[in-house]
Amino acid sequence: MISFAKRLLIAAAALSYASAAHAQDYPKRPVTMIVPFAAGGTSDVIARVVAEEMAKPLGQPIVIENIVGAGGSIALARAARAEADGYTIAIGNAGTSAATYTIYPKLSFTPDSFVPIAMVAKTFGIVALRKDFPARNLQEFIAYVKKNPGKINLGHAGVGSSNFLICKSFAQAAGIDVTLVGYRGAAPALTDAIGGQIDGVCDAAASVSQAIDDKLVKAMVVGSTVRLATLPELPTSAEAGLPEFEAQGWNGLFAPKGTPPAIIAKLNAAAKSAVESDAVKKRFHDLSTVAPDANEQAPEVLQQLVTRDVEKYRKLLEEKK
Repeated sequence: MISFAKRLLIAAAALSYASAAHAQDYPKRPVTMIVPFAAGGTSDVIARVVAEEMAKPLGQPIVIENIVGAGGSIALARAARAEADGYTIAIGNAGTSAATYTIYPKLSFTPDSFVPIAMVAKTFGIVALRKDFPARNLQEFIAYVKKNPGKINLGHAGVGSSNFLICKSFAQAAGIDVTLVGYRGAAPALTDAIGGQIDGVCDAAASVSQAIDDKLVKAMVVGSTVRLATLPELPTSAEAGLPEFEAQGWNGLFAPKGTPPAIIAKLNAAAKSAVESDAVKKRFHDLSTVAPDANEQAPEVLQQLVTRDVEKYRKLLEEKK
């Protein structure tokens, strides 16, 4: 008679074999990639660029699903509830996948609800103003705001978004009192800045650089240690006189907890193939975005970023409460 312990071992072996067999056939149908913001923003643009190239080695299309609201937490809740079969993944950033746990403490998910797949992009935060704003540079803008506390408004992609964190980091570094206006995504915030309905935006270079080039808005600073190749005249935070402002972010892919390791490995390999492709590198260059280095593409590196930024933004967001 087979003992209970042996039956458990047999069952575990059978489950492992079935999981491996399932992963070997994966994917048999299109994969959904959830984007936590409206179309046209940084995360959406990066997701579409990466998804198009990831689909090639996977042999199946990756369908983008934009889910907006609550700084991305509605989308991440949907991703956490999805079947852990590799057919639903999500793109996240420091806002949706780290700061959100401080901003929305009663979420239905935690960092442990997700399995990291890979970091796919490194982004750079920019503060840009409506083109007719009287300040000509960052120091003039800071001086103007200090004379008009609370009267100047900056738009962002919603509380909990990476753009919201750019705004918070900038205001704290500059020691200014500005009104932050949340939108359903970066694109509608930028549209209102272009139209003069708000004074400016905190945004990633990926979504605002074209508007800067076209002189639809005027950029004040990039929160980076080096100038961007696509915006060579835009000063870094140190050059602009505010070295405390740091806004270098990331985008990463996640799957629901319990997704088989073999499937994660396939998705990771597809993500690596995508970010190393000439097509993505060229598009990222045009977007003032950088692909991660080879040693930054492992799932554990993304996990380390999440763990680091949960604590980093907890301190930032609680400091001014």
